[in-house]
Amino acid sequence: MRDLTLGQLYNKMLDEMGPQGWWPAESKVEIILGAILVQNTNWKNVEKSLTNIKAITEFAPEKVSELNKEYLMSLILPSGFYQNKSKAIIEIFQWLKKYRFDLKRMKEIYGEQLHSQLLLLHGIGEETADVLLLYVFDEKVFIADKYTQKLFTFLQVEGIKNYSSLKKLVPELSHFTLNQAQEFHGLLDEFGKVYVKNQATFTASFLAGYRLILTNRK
Repeated sequence: MRDLTLGQLYNKMLDEMGPQGWWPAESKVEIILGAILVQNTNWKNVEKSLTNIKAITEFAPEKVSELNKEYLMSLILPSGFYQNKSKAIIEIFQWLKKYRFDLKRMKEIYGEQLHSQLLLLHGIGEETADVLLLYVFDEKVFIADKYTQKLFTFLQVEGIKNYSSLKKLVPELSHFTLNQAQEFHGLLDEFGKVYVKNQATFTASFLAGYRLILTNRK
């Protein structure tokens, strides 16, 4: 059994898989929409909804914020859960509108409370809040999604019960650049789609035989 640190895991995955270029979007607005729409569905369905929204708004945040709920629901129908997701989209874009969609200013205003503020918005849970922090607000955070929970379990990390329990185990990404933090999530997600289906698929992967060593956050 060979040990890996978090940084070594990132480097090995990058060497084996190459850059993933995540999150798949052309603008921050598209990322926000995608992060909400992808909840409880697959990305193919999200793409259909994003195409519908783009045709009407060109992803201009002002235009997205002006969509009424009924019309928005019709646009995002392919993604399912359209009532809750439309409410979440409307609420977050009305919040952004208060600050004239100035993300940098919002970071300055909220500071360390930005994560807590995101969780107050309808339809924004721990994972979605972290996705927004990482890809929209450019904060170096770790996304402990289900793929990553399963992978880290295969890598013999103990104490993983859910999203928040893994987050507590993972140290701050202080030695990662923002680009590396964003890339890391993409690597973990793409690896997970192929190799964490079960023990057999993981055993066939390039990470079989490794153990991940984490330093608890102080």
